Amino acid sequence: MKNVTFLEAITEAMAEEMRRDQRVFVMGEDVGAYGGVFKATKGLHDEFGGERVIDTPISEELIVGAGVGAAAMGMRPISEIQFSDFASCGFDPIVEQAARLRYRSGGGWTCPMVIRICCGGEIGGGLYHSQTNENWFFGTPGLVVLAPSTPYDAKGLLKSAIRGDDPVIFLEHKKLYRWVRADIPEDDFTVPMGRADIKRPGTTLTIIAYQLMLHRVLEAADILAKSGIDAEVVDLRSLRPWDKETVLDSVRKTGKALIVHESPLTGGVGGEIAAVITEEAFEYLDAPVQRLTGPDVPPIPFAPAMEEFYMPDTRKIVAKARTLAAY
Repeated sequence: MKNVTFLEAITEAMAEEMRRDQRVFVMGEDVGAYGGVFKATKGLHDEFGGERVIDTPISEELIVGAGVGAAAMGMRPISEIQFSDFASCGFDPIVEQAARLRYRSGGGWTCPMVIRICCGGEIGGGLYHSQTNENWFFGTPGLVVLAPSTPYDAKGLLKSAIRGDDPVIFLEHKKLYRWVRADIPEDDFTVPMGRADIKRPGTTLTIIAYQLMLHRVLEAADILAKSGIDAEVVDLRSLRPWDKETVLDSVRKTGKALIVHESPLTGGVGGEIAAVITEEAFEYLDAPVQRLTGPDVPPIPFAPAMEEFYMPDTRKIVAKARTLAAY
C-alpha cells in the first residue's frame, strides 16, 4: 500500500494506462510541460513526449472533437477540460457526437474516450470556476458519468474508464485534489463502473451522496451517531449508470432516504434517484424521500459568506437528517 492524494491517484492512473496501452494519449490546455493547471498531468510530458501529451488551444470544442475523431479511428484519448463551467463550449462533440457514435453506426464504431472535467465549489473560484454540473450530462444516453470521492475510487474508476469502449465523463472535484489522502494498493487494480459503495453501514436512515458531499455526509454521520442516529452512507461513485440495486436495498433496510449533492435542486441527480425510490420501494418508506442540495441560483457566489450559504455542509446535513429520522 502507498499513501496518495486524490490528485496523485489520477495522475498515476493515466501514467499506468499510457504505459500499458500505446493508444492512450492526453490532450488539453497546459497539460504538457506545465503539467496542467492543477498538476494532474505532471511528469507525463517528460515520460511520454509531446505526441502523447498534447497541448491544445483554448477550445473545448477542439479538445473534445479531436478526441472523438481519434477514438473513432482506434485511439484512446483522454481529453481534459480545465473547468466544468466551460464544458458547454464542447457540448456539440460531447452530446451530438461522442454520445451517439455507437448508436448511429449500428455498433460499427465505438468512442473509447475519457473526458476529464474539473468541477466543484468550496475553493473560492466564483461564478465561472466552481460549478458542479453533472446534471448537464446525467440525462444524455450514450455517456457514462463517473464522480469518485476517494483516491482509491478515482484511480480504479479512471483506469476502468480508459479501458472501456464508451465515452466517459470523469468528474474530478477540485476540493478533493489535495485535501483527501488515502492508502491504495501499489499493484494494478480497477473499480467497476456502475457500482455504488457503502462507505458506512447503518440502520436508521440512508444518506446518498458523491464527490465532496460524501465526505461532508460522513462527518455528519459521526455527529449523528452520538445522538443514536445510525446513518448508512452510500457513495454513488457512478452517476450514469447509477447502482439502483444497492440504493434500493439500503432504503428497504432503513426506510428513510436523504440525497445530498452540491449542484442545484431542480433537474439534479437527486430528483431521478428520489423518483426511482418512490416508484420501486414506496411500501418500505417510513418518510418522504428528502433532498439537500445547492439552491436554484446561478452557481457559485464568489464572496466567502455567500459561497458558504450556497454549499451544503456538515451542519445542514445533520439538521436535515435529524428531521428525517424523527419523522
